Amino acid sequence: MIGGIGAGLVYATCINMVGKWFPERRGARTGFVNGGFAYGSLPFIFIFNYAFDTGNYHRVLDLIGCYILIVVFGCAFFFKDPPQNWWPADIDPLTYGGNDKSATSLAKNPPAVKQFTPKEAIRTGMLPLMWLSIVLTAGVSIFGISFQVDFAKDVGFGPLVAASSMGIMAVINGIGRAVVGWLSDLWGRKLTLVFVILVLGLAQFGVIWAGHLRSEWLFLFFAFLSGFGGGAFYPMFAALTPDYFGENFNATNYGLVYSGKLVSGLFGGGLGSMVVAAWGYNGAYALAGGVSMVAAAIALLLRQPGRGDRELTQAPQPQPAT
Repeated sequence: MIGGIGAGLVYATCINMVGKWFPERRGARTGFVNGGFAYGSLPFIFIFNYAFDTGNYHRVLDLIGCYILIVVFGCAFFFKDPPQNWWPADIDPLTYGGNDKSATSLAKNPPAVKQFTPKEAIRTGMLPLMWLSIVLTAGVSIFGISFQVDFAKDVGFGPLVAASSMGIMAVINGIGRAVVGWLSDLWGRKLTLVFVILVLGLAQFGVIWAGHLRSEWLFLFFAFLSGFGGGAFYPMFAALTPDYFGENFNATNYGLVYSGKLVSGLFGGGLGSMVVAAWGYNGAYALAGGVSMVAAAIALLLRQPGRGDRELTQAPQPQPAT
């Protein structure tokens, strides 16, 4: 529990901070920083698979704990928040620079119509909808992370393939977040989010197919897709939150949205193991794919509070934070 709280504090601080410093290109920057949460795990995947057992777990965990403490504590000294509403009143960050990329991003991702407090954001109905979507999507992602290695071993793939599939998932999970963050500045956050969730769902069915064919290369390919979809939706929710509700209360608003991961961890890991025991890996992965499709349908219902569909097709004048 303490480890989970610590990870959440580090994650929330970094994601909210980068959104405050780079409001004009939030998708790409948020995705880049968000990716560190995934590809930072890569060395530990192999450490835990090849150098971790009941004979040395004290030493291994102590060393990793000290390493993480030193790195995070050291980085914290350089963290600095910009003042609230720190841009001059006559210069809006969303249009600052006047280049085509900023104009495109603004047209696809118009700024929030006002600075919503957490209570106001909840009353719009969009924040609860985002929470439900992240519960379902993160649950599928956590399920894949929890059972992919076990499924690979159950099918008969060697330990190297099993560990490598997890390594591929971690790397693509991180890189995918950065790529999708950049892509959302061009496509729009909502369209990119739906695309990512659909890829995650299709990857679950692909894993079943690869296991049925006993194809290691096909399995690694769908591990690639699963890693991409299983991480890339996080920066989309992180960027959608200030796009919909403004920056002034972003830490609290995004914290409410991201709290859905608590529920996701319960059914992605705990209930996932029960489904595997009852239905087998094929049934569990098929259910995960179906849940992803439901999450994609929910994401299609997202609308920016206070702005109609007709207005979203235009490039509106941004409203600065107040």
